Amino acid sequence: MYFFRKKDPNRPTSFNLKVMHIINATAIIMFVVGILWKLIQWLILKK
Repeated sequence: MYFFRKKDPNRPTSFNLKVMHIINATAIIMFVVGILWKLIQWLILKK
């Protein structure tokens, strides 16, 4: 399978791929923070 292959040392590193991973990680972190904020508002800051 693709996930268990060793990295190919001859393959060039792609700047676009690195940027894509950074954007994806940022989006996931923002999503989790938003979910946590809504849970805090709903459970703790009820008025």
